Amino acid sequence: MAEQTDLQKRNDIKRAKFRISPLNFATAALFILAGYIFIYGAKITGSPYEHWSGTIGLIFVLFGVVVSLLDIIFRNFFSETKKLWIVELSFITLVLIIFFLVK
Repeated sequence: MAEQTDLQKRNDIKRAKFRISPLNFATAALFILAGYIFIYGAKITGSPYEHWSGTIGLIFVLFGVVVSLLDIIFRNFFSETKKLWIVELSFITLVLIIFFLVK
């Protein structure tokens, strides 16, 4: 019986470490976008960028790696999932606001 409770505690600890966050979704989206660009090429307003498709795809892979590292950093600072979601959604909102202001 004691072995079973120890096993359950270890399983609970393993489950607690796996948390889904907004930056996980952003990382996945960036990697999917990079794969799409590698396969079909980059097109803006209908005209393909034949020579730049690989470079644009690599840029999205780099963005995905950076966002993944940011997610790890945020996870180290915020242990509660609710706070992690709030901080990461705030970060994404801030980045979008800055993007639209610069654009």
